[in-house]
Amino acid sequence: MGGLMGWLRRRFLAGVFVTVPLVVSVVAIVWVLQWGDRLTSGLGERVIGRHLPGLGIFATAVFVLVIGIVATNVIGRRLLQRAERILLHIPLFRTVYAPVKQLISAFSPDADTGFKRMVLVDHGGHLVLGFLTKEFLVDRGEGPALHYAVYVPTNHLYLGDVIVCPAERVSFPALTVEEGIRVFLTGGMGLRDRLSVHEEPRP
Repeated sequence: MGGLMGWLRRRFLAGVFVTVPLVVSVVAIVWVLQWGDRLTSGLGERVIGRHLPGLGIFATAVFVLVIGIVATNVIGRRLLQRAERILLHIPLFRTVYAPVKQLISAFSPDADTGFKRMVLVDHGGHLVLGFLTKEFLVDRGEGPALHYAVYVPTNHLYLGDVIVCPAERVSFPALTVEEGIRVFLTGGMGLRDRLSVHEEPRP
């Protein structure tokens, strides 16, 4: 019975981790699009005398762009950070918002941390494709040695394993992060027929 309950608990938690970010993302997108439609309702008729299809989507895209401009501005970034700190004091908001933001930020090209490069790891005699997330030094009494933390998705993109390995076991394929995401989402079918791989010079 204990084994069954453990199996059910692990599968239930896996379902929660898959379902919650998906539902939150879909609900957020639908809400923003509906908000854009309400905001521009009747605007086309008033300006040019006829309905403009897709105006709500255009307004939403402009809104997101403006938020991006504000977020990259020094003053705007500080205001957003202050508002975020206030909202993170709300327990339910903090529980949902923090992991979703962390996941999205991981793929952001402007993030200080995240999935910056694709790597191939020599792991147990075979190559494993993953995202490089961290470079750090490990000292096991023989001097500091460069190690990499590699995130290997095992279920969609936000469930997976972290492999910590010496730098000499890691090589870098000619794949962008976007191409790597496509590879995982297609179960490997997105891989090129020929993949060039190189090793980084060691410091």
